[in-house]
Amino acid sequence: MANVLDLRRRIRSVKNTRQITKAMKMVSAAKLRRAQERAMLARPYAQMLTNVLDSLVRRTDLYNDATGDVMHPLLVEREEKNVLVVVVAGDKGFAGAFNSNIIKASQGFIDSRRVLGQNLDVEPIGRKAREFFRKRHPEAAYQKTEEHYDNDLATHYETVRHRIEPVEVTGDHPTLLLKLEFDEVMAMSNSIVDRYTRAEIDSVYVVYNEFKSVISQRLVVEKLLPIRKLGAHEITASEEMTEEQKEAAGRAALSSGVSLDEPEETALEAEARKFGTAEVDYIYDQAPDRLFRHLMPRYVTTQLFHALLESVAAEHAARMTAMDAATSNAGDMIDALSLTMNRVRQAAITKEIIEIVSGAAAL
Repeated sequence: MANVLDLRRRIRSVKNTRQITKAMKMVSAAKLRRAQERAMLARPYAQMLTNVLDSLVRRTDLYNDATGDVMHPLLVEREEKNVLVVVVAGDKGFAGAFNSNIIKASQGFIDSRRVLGQNLDVEPIGRKAREFFRKRHPEAAYQKTEEHYDNDLATHYETVRHRIEPVEVTGDHPTLLLKLEFDEVMAMSNSIVDRYTRAEIDSVYVVYNEFKSVISQRLVVEKLLPIRKLGAHEITASEEMTEEQKEAAGRAALSSGVSLDEPEETALEAEARKFGTAEVDYIYDQAPDRLFRHLMPRYVTTQLFHALLESVAAEHAARMTAMDAATSNAGDMIDALSLTMNRVRQAAITKEIIEIVSGAAAL
């Protein structure tokens, strides 16, 4: 059994750890509030863009009268042979099972699609997802070619994909979540849209944590492309929080001063929701196909950006809950070690008294 000095050292070490976990919980709570506020500020723009496109769809024909083709290639549905999976995990640990649950869900989705004979491209976002999939799957190989025409007066560049394995990793976004900016998300989204337009991929799915509030979130697999209904989230699989997880998250939120309720709709959001819904005959200056060509990629970018914002908020909520549990466990460990130390000290005192009494009796 450890002596009193060793127990005191352990108690002091656990107290220092408890201070660190408590500080990390408060930092995560502050970041969670900012992430919630940022997600709320992004909603009116997303709602307005959705309403504009919805209004355009209801007042124009999705098919070209002359050719019979769909107005925009993002609306075209093909047989799913090559599927892109965007996995949104975190950059750091100490968030409980947040990263492992995302990786487990994405790997289950990949395995289910491999059974159907489909090829998959994995686009990991976040350091944890990037490290996991790069260890298990090779990177996609691209070959850039160029052809010269008209006595080298014109040059045509083309990028050709050479698939080596059924599952390959495409894209590299190691620092995207550290400072989430719309322009960086737009660059990634434009790359995905270009690959879908030239039929390199036939569908796009996003695996992320859908965040409503601290106790209202779920892990979802959402179909991003092709677009079937504007403004609707096509969820193909989801995993809800358990009652124990909700209770733990609720305790952590209450102790950190974070609200458990979902943010209410603001006046700006309500006004954005009404735009374009009235049955009015709008006159568009540009042709419908041109409007679709400019607005559809921006709509995909907005949907992806919103998913990343919710995932960031969910990660901070998970880390706040995990650090609250660690702080509570550290307190329980300190109480147990203190009780053990008192028993050891009392036993040592009793032993010394017995030795003194025995020595006095022997005299």
